[in-house]
Amino acid sequence: MAADAETHVEGDFDYIVIGAGSAGCVVANRLSADARSRVLVLEAGGRDNWIWFHIPVGYLFAIGNPRSDWMFETEKEPGLNGRSLKYPRGKVIGGCSAINAMISMRGQAQDYDCWRQLGLPGWGWDDVRAAFKRLDNHFLGDTEHHGAGGEWRVEEPRVRWDVLDAVARAAAEMGIPRTDDFNTGDNTGVGYFHVNQKRGVRWSAARAFLKPVLGRSNLRLETGVLVEKLLFEGKRAVGVTFRQNGRLVEARTRGEIILSAGAIASPQILQLSGVGPADRLAELGIPLVCDKPGVGNNLQDHLQQRAIYKVHGVKTLNETYHSLIGRGLMGAEYALFQTGPLTMAPSQLGIFTTSSPEHDRPNIQFHVQPLSLDKFGDPLHRFPAVTVSACNLRPTSRGTVRLRSRDPSAKPVIAPNYLATYEDRRVAADAIRVTRRLMQQHALQAYRPEEFLPGPSVGDDDAALAKAAGDIGTTIFHPVGTAKMGIASDPMAVVDARLRVTGLEGLRVIDASVMPTITSGNTNTPTIMIAEKAAAMVVEDRRAVEVGRV
Repeated sequence: MAADAETHVEGDFDYIVIGAGSAGCVVANRLSADARSRVLVLEAGGRDNWIWFHIPVGYLFAIGNPRSDWMFETEKEPGLNGRSLKYPRGKVIGGCSAINAMISMRGQAQDYDCWRQLGLPGWGWDDVRAAFKRLDNHFLGDTEHHGAGGEWRVEEPRVRWDVLDAVARAAAEMGIPRTDDFNTGDNTGVGYFHVNQKRGVRWSAARAFLKPVLGRSNLRLETGVLVEKLLFEGKRAVGVTFRQNGRLVEARTRGEIILSAGAIASPQILQLSGVGPADRLAELGIPLVCDKPGVGNNLQDHLQQRAIYKVHGVKTLNETYHSLIGRGLMGAEYALFQTGPLTMAPSQLGIFTTSSPEHDRPNIQFHVQPLSLDKFGDPLHRFPAVTVSACNLRPTSRGTVRLRSRDPSAKPVIAPNYLATYEDRRVAADAIRVTRRLMQQHALQAYRPEEFLPGPSVGDDDAALAKAAGDIGTTIFHPVGTAKMGIASDPMAVVDARLRVTGLEGLRVIDASVMPTITSGNTNTPTIMIAEKAAAMVVEDRRAVEVGRV
């Protein structure tokens, strides 16, 4: 990298974007569309030059691999009976969209209307739906709910499994309606997930938004970058220091710094820079720039209960995975047609329903898989099985992300605080009951499902089921909320409705950490929508300043 005295990136930038993950790729694309704006993108990971970033089933090899995953872990969680969880985050351009489930899911209209009701104008369902449509390049075309001209590719799955069709029929027998589209604002129903792929290849944010515009002369991407801290002059963010290839480097901006490092790294960088809870920063000897108690608080995630059922007389991926012939046939099908099991998202069939009658909209989501394993990164089981994971869509437990030390390379302290509330424990217990009822339906009895986890010895009382949820519960990789949007009177708010860090100038957070409450479904597409809307706000605000100067 060319530099003055090997310590400075030459020149000033209009924008420095920290993080080339799902949000950062969108932000970099939109801000560099103006040829007058110089944009520097700093990414801690590397390039996506590994085959398993692109073949969809590669998530089995990417998650838990230090080449592609930051290998975070949670603290030991009381709600999980003292267990610590692996906490995957993408270590590559495209971020988590390069290793995630590829499930295209917006959530529910009421999720966003609740944001608007919190006093956040521009974030209601009608507002965000326009952004979702603008992003879409959807196989359904330009419809009431979808668009056709955007960069975010959405396709039908390219594989079907008889056992999943049977689970769908079982859900229908329980009164859950069939749906062909979970993304209309009401995701009630059972159906196959739409996926972010293009003709059987993963469609990450890097492929969609960043790589097509890297030829722009005003856009510069640096990878392998460890951000040490943001630089301030008074209350204005003016630059960033980072390490790259063993050197300490400084980059300056005459405009704004956009923090898009995600719900774990964004609060970590803020705290390293003196923006966060004053008492905690004082304990670590970090000079205070701005006391923001909400930085690193309000962590929310979807905890899933990974129930596993052995099945008989029907094909699952488990036995194919352990067969040399089966693997060969899968590889041949993919090479010739880009179809079959190698195109699989981690979950193919979805079910959105209620855990108990008092809920007026779906509060649990099932991810159903024709496979089973102890945890991601481990081999599949040798017996035929399905995984039927139910997650609480709107948990009331709140966790934290804190610095472990002043060392920027030290992994943060991640404490999701799962199942900390009575409400979350009750929903988890009820979700296991719904799972058992689903697997007992007539449509599945030909395959003789046998409960493997949590196991038939676990009773049906609340205490036993809550403990079982703690034993089998695991993250579904949806951390959000650690730098939340809020109004001026909210002491825990970090950014305003335009995602500007309040109390400071020249600094915004644009990623999943700004969600005040988690969306009711997979969080990647909502994160990309947030980036789309926020990038437009950045451009609008700059134009307003320029007009004011004329």
